[in-house]
Amino acid sequence: MSTAATLAALALAGLPAARELRRTPRNARFRQQAPGRFAELSQGHTHYDWLGPERGAVMVCVHGLTTPSYVWLGLARHLVAMGFRVLVYDLYGRGYSDAPRGPQTPGFFTRQLEDLLAHEGLTDDLTLAGYSMGGAIAAHWGIANPDRLRRLILLAPAGMGHQVGPVARFCTEWPLTGDWLFHMAYPTQFARTARAAAHADSSVDDIAGLQMAELRRRGFLRSVLSSLRGTLRRDTEEAHRALHKARVPVAAIWGRDDTVIPLRAMGRLAEWNRDARHVVIDGAGHGLPWTHTEQVAEAIRDTWEGPTV
Repeated sequence: MSTAATLAALALAGLPAARELRRTPRNARFRQQAPGRFAELSQGHTHYDWLGPERGAVMVCVHGLTTPSYVWLGLARHLVAMGFRVLVYDLYGRGYSDAPRGPQTPGFFTRQLEDLLAHEGLTDDLTLAGYSMGGAIAAHWGIANPDRLRRLILLAPAGMGHQVGPVARFCTEWPLTGDWLFHMAYPTQFARTARAAAHADSSVDDIAGLQMAELRRRGFLRSVLSSLRGTLRRDTEEAHRALHKARVPVAAIWGRDDTVIPLRAMGRLAEWNRDARHVVIDGAGHGLPWTHTEQVAEAIRDTWEGPTV
């Protein structure tokens, strides 16, 4: 290979790193821009906030692969009206939380959740709500803490069949080459999906702009790829069978038109936990927490009839 070709190859290989350096670092100055609060936990700073009455029954909300805690803000207003005290937080590598390196496995995320609960002094039982990948995280936390889990609410939960595009599938399966391709190609795919959200009804203001902001933050892409490999490649059968055995009440809310977590996933959960209750929202896709907020709130209200204090 000629010197020119070698230099060109090195420059091409270094493009993802060069792009990453141009993104906003997650440092103290970055955190000063954030609403809410921060906890310095064992794996890094975690951004979180409380919504609702101090004496309300606690509901902890875990978001999905690419949408930080703001995804819950529209729905949280309804949960607060039901009497819940709602805790929302950003998973590592999303929103305003740090983006520590390392495999983002279910254990990685459940440790973050356990650290945050300990930081906030939450030792009593609670309701856990998980959206998309957050549903898988919530289920894994639940099998380690069935006595603390009052009930589990799942919104389009992952772990029963997750649809990803061909680029993401290739990148998940192939290290090195997959890393390079993901950092170069995924932002375009992500931006296209985010812009499409701008035309949908939303209970979260400027959700498209909030999603696009993730692409400008250092560690986001690396974290998403690590989660695809470490968490979303695994199914949650063992967790849900254990939750059923422990008699933890589970309700799942699905979007009939969801193409990310197809409705057939409902059948797998029903097989693993025959006591789980299901609600299907017509016309809803994968963004149901912010596009069909009132219907989701109604499903939670009808299924659980509010918090039990």
